[in-house]
Amino acid sequence: MKREIAISLFFALALPVVALIANQMGETFYISLVTRIAILALAATGLNLVLGLGGMVSFGHAAFFGIGGYVAGILASHASDGTAIFNWFSGSDQMLVIWPVAMLVAGLIALPIGIISLRTSGVYFIMITLAFAQMIYYFAISWPAYGGEDGLPLAMRNSFPGVNTLKPLSFFLIAYAVLMVVLFLFSRFRNSRFGAALEGARQNELRLSSVGIAPLRIRLVAFVLSAMITALAGALFVDLNRFVSPSMFSWHMSGELIVLIILGGTGRLFGPFIGAVLYVLFEFALGGMVEHWQLFFGLILLGVVMFARGGIIGLFAGKLRHG
Repeated sequence: MKREIAISLFFALALPVVALIANQMGETFYISLVTRIAILALAATGLNLVLGLGGMVSFGHAAFFGIGGYVAGILASHASDGTAIFNWFSGSDQMLVIWPVAMLVAGLIALPIGIISLRTSGVYFIMITLAFAQMIYYFAISWPAYGGEDGLPLAMRNSFPGVNTLKPLSFFLIAYAVLMVVLFLFSRFRNSRFGAALEGARQNELRLSSVGIAPLRIRLVAFVLSAMITALAGALFVDLNRFVSPSMFSWHMSGELIVLIILGGTGRLFGPFIGAVLYVLFEFALGGMVEHWQLFFGLILLGVVMFARGGIIGLFAGKLRHG
């Protein structure tokens, strides 16, 4: 346990240190790189809630990532051109407005998806979540009002009170702070009665039902919360790139989030964080040397799955003890 805490603290402190050093050197590219790590870690933390704690392998979480991105892009575009959404809301370029709206929309869409999907399990759950994500993906492609398959560019990065978000370091600190808050809430959630019930639903549904707790209801709440966190990451991702496109809904994005969790450690608090660090570093290092870097990364992932079942954290810190 102490070893896991030490590894987690090392990675948690390394990210802002790299950002500060890069800022001093005027290397804005590296600040954008660590910002991307923080946002991907946030999205994977949302998925880790259902996959790591609940044992639900959702292959459709890109849907919520994309929903968060499109809410941010649509609100910002309407605020920029002065037109109203549905003739009553003129949009907003304020992050503190965009984030809760993105989370609310994602939660409302995740509710019916969860009600339907959670009545299945195993490969059927994987496929039905994938199907819902693909439906939303094709809807975004056929939505010409917001760019269709060409996507929707943002004229400027959205605003945060008292912060110049156009400065790369400032935006990184916002994304990093949001990640730390969500990781803290994840930790509290995991150690709560609800977290214990969610893990109980994964391990033995009948035993959980016998004490008067409905596994479906527990899983549904976790699924909706997970979608809301992932949507928050999607909104930040759009601000990082100043562009939103249907590719955010792609099944490749869902697979990438799962890879981050497996690489770092399924169910671990900092598993998605460490997975995001390693994934982006591999992408940057290998991508600069070979065109098909995913082949070599796949071999590394295969090694982790075969010889480090608890991910990188499990390899160095030992087996995860569930509460």
